[in-house]
Amino acid sequence: MSSPAADPDTDPVEDPSPTSETKTRKPRLSREIMLTAALKLVDAEGLDALSMRRLGAELDRDPMGLYRYAKNRADLLDGITEVVLDRLVIPTDGADWQAQLRATAHDFRRLALEHPHVVPLLVTRPLSTPLGLRPLGTLRPLENILALLIDAGFAPADALHVYRAYYGFLYGHVLNELQEIVVDEQENESLLRLGLHRLPARQFPRLRAMASLLADYDGAAELDQGITILLTGLAAQLHPTAPSTPSTSMPDPAPQELS
Repeated sequence: MSSPAADPDTDPVEDPSPTSETKTRKPRLSREIMLTAALKLVDAEGLDALSMRRLGAELDRDPMGLYRYAKNRADLLDGITEVVLDRLVIPTDGADWQAQLRATAHDFRRLALEHPHVVPLLVTRPLSTPLGLRPLGTLRPLENILALLIDAGFAPADALHVYRAYYGFLYGHVLNELQEIVVDEQENESLLRLGLHRLPARQFPRLRAMASLLADYDGAAELDQGITILLTGLAAQLHPTAPSTPSTSMPDPAPQELS
């Protein structure tokens, strides 16, 4: 007896066997995929939530298999730092070093606000290892800033001074901005909005008196003002020469440290 003809308007019946082509397969894991998942976890829950076991659960993988892509948690932290810093745009052509450093500062601030839990890593992680042993991704900002400044005409020693002052200010700014916590967004009174009413009036008269200024904090504007002060001072003290000629900005052959 012949079987009934298949109805052309109905979907074909899927093969329920394990060899069915419709069976879902996990994508191949890589260090990049793992670090992206780790960054997402840290963004959502903070650094304390990050562990191989938790990351394995997020990726639906055996945690032991993750050690193929990261030796330990410290390696994960280094990797996260590299992922974020790799997104930092630093021009290196030296066409307008002040404008380019200003743009880079705002880009760094953007990354910090997008990944606030990662900021402690960006500020302190590279310092936990000698310079030449640090992950390459954490050294690229230094290399690119030096390239930008030297191409703009700074002597190597002066370029290093600028880099140190620049990043010292930048790290301090983002850490300070992330501490500008508003207690009550809906409160119109500045003292109450920032919780300054809890401070003893006799011990903190200036802080309480500046409540309205503190409440109107604008991170981008503060960064721009600080960068203007910094770059103006650096330009006045360290004068870049033409890239093709020796620097005359420091007649004393011994490098002068910035105060």
